[in-house]
Amino acid sequence: MRKLCLLAIFGLLFTVKSQTNTANTSTSGKEITLEEIWNGTFTPEYMNALNSMNGDFYSVLNVDPATGNTSVDKYSYLTQQKVETIVNSKDLYGLSSFSSYSFNNDETKLLLGTDFKKVYRHSYKGTYYVYTIATKQLALIGKDIQEPTFSPDSKKVAYAKDNNLYVRDLVGNAEIRITTDGKVNSIINGTTDWVYEEEFGFVRAFDWSKDSNYLAFLRFDETEVPEFSMEVTGNSLYPSVNKFKYPKAGEKNAKVVLNLFNFSQKNIRRIDLRGYEYIPRIQWTNQPDVLSITTLNRHQNDLKLYFYNATSKSSKVVLNETDEAYVDIQDNLTFLADNSFIWTSEKDGFNHIYHYNNDGTLKNQITKGSWEVTNYYGYNKESKKVFYQSVENGSINRGVYSINLDGTDKKLLTPKSGQSYASFSKNMQFFINTYSSANQVPTYTLYSSDGKKIKTLIDNLELQIKVKRYNLSKKEFFTAKINGNDLNMWMIKPANFDPNKKYPVLMFQYSGPGSQEVANRWNRSNDYWHQMLAQKGIIVAVVDGRGTGFKGRDFKKVTQKQLGKYEVEDQIAAARFLARQPYVDASKIGIWGWSYGGFMSSNSILKGNDVFSMAIAVAPVTSWRFYDTVYTERYMTTPQENPSGYDDNSPINHVDKLKGKYLLIHGSGDDNVHVQNTMRMVNALVGANKQFDLFIYPDRAHGIYKGKNTRLNLYTKMTDFVLENLKNK
Repeated sequence: MRKLCLLAIFGLLFTVKSQTNTANTSTSGKEITLEEIWNGTFTPEYMNALNSMNGDFYSVLNVDPATGNTSVDKYSYLTQQKVETIVNSKDLYGLSSFSSYSFNNDETKLLLGTDFKKVYRHSYKGTYYVYTIATKQLALIGKDIQEPTFSPDSKKVAYAKDNNLYVRDLVGNAEIRITTDGKVNSIINGTTDWVYEEEFGFVRAFDWSKDSNYLAFLRFDETEVPEFSMEVTGNSLYPSVNKFKYPKAGEKNAKVVLNLFNFSQKNIRRIDLRGYEYIPRIQWTNQPDVLSITTLNRHQNDLKLYFYNATSKSSKVVLNETDEAYVDIQDNLTFLADNSFIWTSEKDGFNHIYHYNNDGTLKNQITKGSWEVTNYYGYNKESKKVFYQSVENGSINRGVYSINLDGTDKKLLTPKSGQSYASFSKNMQFFINTYSSANQVPTYTLYSSDGKKIKTLIDNLELQIKVKRYNLSKKEFFTAKINGNDLNMWMIKPANFDPNKKYPVLMFQYSGPGSQEVANRWNRSNDYWHQMLAQKGIIVAVVDGRGTGFKGRDFKKVTQKQLGKYEVEDQIAAARFLARQPYVDASKIGIWGWSYGGFMSSNSILKGNDVFSMAIAVAPVTSWRFYDTVYTERYMTTPQENPSGYDDNSPINHVDKLKGKYLLIHGSGDDNVHVQNTMRMVNALVGANKQFDLFIYPDRAHGIYKGKNTRLNLYTKMTDFVLENLKNK
């Protein structure tokens, strides 16, 4: 264990508390190569995504590697044995394979999907069929449709096509067209626009009432939303242009309204709501004619939960949450039998679980403490227990807990240290826990809901043995008092570390609001790259500064209206702290990041030019004026209201400070953080007569991965840049 004394450096106070063992000093292992990182050598074995079924069963989509046939197979939670094959594509006429499936409520029918085509970053359209299990009949629903969903009574399927909403009557095999005004880049019915999909995290914008008589859906009017265009290089003689509606900060959003289709009366009714900009959630309650609606104002600091009664055509606000900064949208709204509901909120300063009566009055706060609930898993109506994940044992760890609805009898169900993620059965009687730590490969274990360990399903022992053959260093976790705050940090030192030598340092971070990079979990791809750099004599360090998550509301929201100020100050202060360590070469400290992290690394080398000698920015935001309304205005309000907040911390406005080596990388097909960000940065650097390095990946999106050897090429380029500019000659 490592403990550093209290230091006063340049007026900043630092204290460090060690949390793990020091680095491994073995030098007898193999060296990691980039080819191994990107060819899957270190990829752990994963469980296929499972779909929990009624009773104590789940289903899995399996692919026969020999024939390519796909099947949906049913398994027992308790025995983990296959019970039956529900459907196999080899038995289907006209459908050789499928890549998605979903059940109706009583699990007598399946929706099978194939031939998917991308719409936006997270949405697809495809060809879908209904398969009736008892008769083994297959019926086409439609081609190039989106989000098909069974009605609760299984007699209908709703779906979107060509920006309109449809319903297929399965009894009469008739198609009902709900809307007719859908038009690309103009009107969208039943699915979301680009910015809702990206920032509110959903695509299907319709929901069935519990009695299947109503279909509530959102209508987006994008007519006045500015259009963004991207040139697609492709393989043709002439490039093409991709155009889509993208509302940038301060610009017009789509006008969103909520409609209700009544199947009995065959009409559409608009639900009138007041004082909102966004409708990020709709969900029917357990009362068949009562719809819950979540709205937000444009600043996203005033959230209202409405109950709308379709029979009386009346609405009322049952919950209203406000915050000086913003209110997060969550998916944890759960209705109980009496239509009381469970809700999560950080209104007491930390994210916790609450139980409300059906009129919106508070019944009780279920969880309490100076720690965050990080996942809500559900409610078991039989045992009256709530299941959740939290950071009660330190913000870098995750544990799964049960607690009574009244807040009593809290129980930790999984290991105390490391990170556990639960996937519960539909009846909340079992869960499969995915567990890992910095020293433990991912394992998948079946538990009963009372925390009894039943069976290890995947142990990844082969990977655990494999990595021991490599010359890897242990992560050292610690906290440091930086700018008056206890910040989480980790460090990787070279395996043959000599405290009497001086080493260059590469810092990595993301730093976006509510994010986390310092976590007690198993290696990801970047971790192996960092290990490879450590093998070449570079110390790698990560610091989660102010604005990151899981340490309470105030710590996360301190960056409000000033993105890139406090986060950058913390990275610079942390670099100065590292520079004072006797084993660090203070003249060779670099930083890198991707997306928000690229915004951060750019600002860091500019504002911290006395401590950072190099930086890499991949797909960086260079001005929040270029990014979308929902994300940006949540933290910054609009550019019209907060111009200094946008401009004071834009890297574009600090290019004259560049002294070190700077590498800019971007994909020209990035529809999220547009390459415009990098091009405007380039123009500013040229105008300031600053030298830098630039690499553009044609047509690659924000992740820069599509195409042969793309990731290998990218990390080879970054490795060469790091070694050339940090490694001691």
